[in-house]
Formats: sequence, structure tokens, C-alpha cells
Amino acid sequence: MTITDISTGWTETRSVRNKAQKWVFAAIKEATAAFPFPIRGIDSDNGSEFINWGLLRWCEQEQLTFTRSRSGNKNDGAHVEQKNWHVVRQTVGYHRYDTAAELELLNRIWALQGRLTNHFGPQQKLVQKIRTGAKISKKYDRPATPYQRVLTDEGTVQKGVKAKLRRENKPLNPAAIQRQVQALCAELLTLTTAKQGPKSQPPIRAQSNDSSINATRAS
Repeated sequence: MTITDISTGWTETRSVRNKAQKWVFAAIKEATAAFPFPIRGIDSDNGSEFINWGLLRWCEQEQLTFTRSRSGNKNDGAHVEQKNWHVVRQTVGYHRYDTAAELELLNRIWALQGRLTNHFGPQQKLVQKIRTGAKISKKYDRPATPYQRVLTDEGTVQKGVKAKLRRENKPLNPAAIQRQVQALCAELLTLTTAKQGPKSQPPIRAQSNDSSINATRAS
């Protein structure tokens, strides 16, 4: 599950046991609490793990606006779909992760990857789009990390929050964090491939003559 702030690009990722409402709801509460600023609303995917009374009641209690993404569109949440590719798939790929050990490793990876993405990953935001006939011209702002965008925010983020964020940022070493992520990803891949079991060798059909053997693997 990926949650991204549209204004700053700050992104939090969590892996859950399955799509049951209780696991997704717990992950949402944990991820939103990890944001360095209070959220104002949730614009969720259209799955039943999000569109349910439990999440609606929580949003009402917390005075959060609750809306859903564009129903019927393949790219129904463009901002978060982008992060699903850049943050999730480029980090852990497309393997099937379905064990408790893999779940634990995934969430350790997201804790580290979040520091890289939020503190050191510059992003551009679209500020203008002009259509001239069939041509569309787009204008983007200067690249900035979510951390930098939070610090330059005026009015929404309190000074104390910014000071705390600066203290958290100061000791971070992106190269060291990246090495930790790579080590955990290698461990995750080992777990994933091990549960598949040893691959059986396909049978070999051989045809012989006087001087050599020509072998072709069966398809």
C-alpha cells in the first residue's frame, strides 16, 4: 500500500498480509501517522479494502475529507500509480511475496526506502499545461525533494515540525541507506526463490552418429 501527498510528494509505503479491511486500515493509520505533517484528507483507490464503513467512520472522527479516485479509469490515481512504479516495483520487482518472513523484510525495506525517496529523491511538479491545437506544452517547477518542499511550505507545517525534520535529515547517509536496501532486497530474493524449490532439468533427446552427439532440449 502506497500513500503519497500530492502537494509535497512525501510518500509512505507499507506491505500488508492481505487486502482484508483490518490490515489495510491498520497500515493506513500507521502510514499517515508517519507523515511529518497532519493530513487533511484521503483520496483512495476504488477497491473494497478502502471503500468501506470502517475507513469512512475513521475519517469522520479525524475530520478528514474522504474521496475516491476516478472510477472506471485505468490510471485512477496518477500520483500514487507513479510511486507504485518508481518506489515499489523498481525496488522489489514483481515477485509473489506471501510469507510472514517476506512481509517483515518488505516493511524493513520500506522504512529505509522512504528515507531515500523523501529526503534525497528530487521530483518535479507540473505547474502549467497549455494546448495549442493538437500540441500540448507542459511546464514544470524546479526539482526538489519532498523534504525540501516540506521545509519551504508556508503556513501548513509548523516550525517545530520543520526543526525536527532537519534533525532527522542531518545524520542520514544516502549511500549507506542504499547499501542497506540492496542487502535486504538480496535477502528477500533469496527467500522468494528458495520457496520455489529446485528447478527440474528438462529431458534431453539425443540422436547419435559415428562422430558426435547432437542434443536438443525438449520444449
